[in-house]
Amino acid sequence: MDDIHEDEQTAPRPAVAGHPAPRPGTGTSGGGDPDHAAPGGFATGPGRHSGPGRHSGSEPLPGSGARRAAPVVRRTPVGAGCAPGDPAMRRDAAVRAAVAQGLVGPETPIVALLDVAGIRESAALLREAFAAVAAPGTPVLHAFAVKAAPLVPVLRLLRDAGLGAEVASAGELALSRAAGIPAADTVLDSPAKTPGELRQALALGIAVNADNAQELARLDALVAASGPGDGTAGATARGAGAPLGIRVNPQIGGGTIEALSTATATSKFGVALRDEGARAWVVRAYLERPWLTRLHTHSGSQGVPLELIAQGLAATYELAEEINARAGRQQIDSIDIGGGLPVNFSSDEQTPTYTEYARLLADRVPGLFDGRYGLVTEFGRSLLAKHGTVLARVEYTKTSGGRPIAVTHAGVQIAARTVYAPESWPLRIAGYDAGGRPRTGDEVVQDVAGPACFAGDLLARDRAMPLLRPGDYAAVLDTGAYYFAHHYAYNSLPRPAVFGFAVDEAYGAQGTDGADGPDGAAIADGADGAGADVRFAVVRPAQTTEEIVAESGGAHAASLVRGL
Repeated sequence: MDDIHEDEQTAPRPAVAGHPAPRPGTGTSGGGDPDHAAPGGFATGPGRHSGPGRHSGSEPLPGSGARRAAPVVRRTPVGAGCAPGDPAMRRDAAVRAAVAQGLVGPETPIVALLDVAGIRESAALLREAFAAVAAPGTPVLHAFAVKAAPLVPVLRLLRDAGLGAEVASAGELALSRAAGIPAADTVLDSPAKTPGELRQALALGIAVNADNAQELARLDALVAASGPGDGTAGATARGAGAPLGIRVNPQIGGGTIEALSTATATSKFGVALRDEGARAWVVRAYLERPWLTRLHTHSGSQGVPLELIAQGLAATYELAEEINARAGRQQIDSIDIGGGLPVNFSSDEQTPTYTEYARLLADRVPGLFDGRYGLVTEFGRSLLAKHGTVLARVEYTKTSGGRPIAVTHAGVQIAARTVYAPESWPLRIAGYDAGGRPRTGDEVVQDVAGPACFAGDLLARDRAMPLLRPGDYAAVLDTGAYYFAHHYAYNSLPRPAVFGFAVDEAYGAQGTDGADGPDGAAIADGADGAGADVRFAVVRPAQTTEEIVAESGGAHAASLVRGL
């Protein structure tokens, strides 16, 4: 894994990825609860993971404080029974190691963790699923929707896993380029592209999906400026001749979350195919522009049934066939089918799978996979959601109206959708004790609250789970996409640090009972047999208070008093 290194120092438990070493006397366990510290490995008692159940979940919030020393990464072996191939056990190992290494604690009460092995596995499963149903030799570009996790190291990881990028702004394009994603593997989508964004995309050779007739007119001008109107027009304006196309809305209806349904009758995206005269306009637009060679739709998102998504793709495929028949040639040679595979937020099971989805499409739209069309996908949430965890310290506990409340450092600043729309975006909460071990015990109905100053800032309402205590940690699961990467600066709460982690089979910990492993790394008490080696790498440092002031106009404090 890039940029994950074993620390060469011999001092006990040095700082990890920009975080300070623990104060003397705190111990390698991070101050575990002696009443609930389970010797040997990780306890996995019933009920420790609280699903969305009756209400909703939410997420953790950023740590504060000044930026620390340069990153140093330390390996921490943990107990037996942690299978590197088991995502839930990898998560448990990472939580315990994050506490032990001081990535999270009293002075840094929130951190976000990304499972690198899980992300790589999802990328591989995506590629395999479509390769299995497409004719041999079919070009397929899987362009990750950058909006789901606009973090350069994540984009670089996905690039190395064989994915490209779908961007929807100049900022996302800059992130993609910083990650080294080639222009040929990049797609520009947005309903509000500026002239400058279009010009830059064409100059770089980035594919563009025009959203509407007015945007297409802008492309006309750029292409016309590059050469005569024959079949190769626009080669200069389009760099190496990147595909240009139109986004259409098949208007097949929405899912359970209205705000995310992109193929409704009145959606703001694309050309509405069922509106009077719209389909004929699209056909004519292609016939008049030989350089339009791609057709794009995006009918899926969270809450949209797979069958409905397939209906939208079938309608788009039929349109491509009509245009090519009218043109008398294979003018449209690639179809961008978008993304939008829903994610299961109620358990660790990853469903629906890419294999199920690809097989459904191959059954419903077989011509899409017969080799005549190149394919582009734009998945985001489904690639990363299950591989992210926000870990937030429980600062206080109280009772109100007879119901226990755990006040944590995670809330609306990183889980705005869950806090404001809990029924649509419930999240699971897992409890861990102060040493990072799974909190077990009888389930107690409780609320898990965030730090923001409004009453609705809750991670979970009326949630049955083992009772959280001060110093414990609330882990907000399935938050790898659209959560900690999208900070909402309520109360000027800082962005949390984000770390990637890897868990490897490590040294045998034969009855070590807390002994030191290689390089003085602590091994879990009572671990027998093979342990697991947890390594961390910085994805994004925690935001400092100085940065908050700077981003809030600190350098211009007197501008409204003296400048006007």
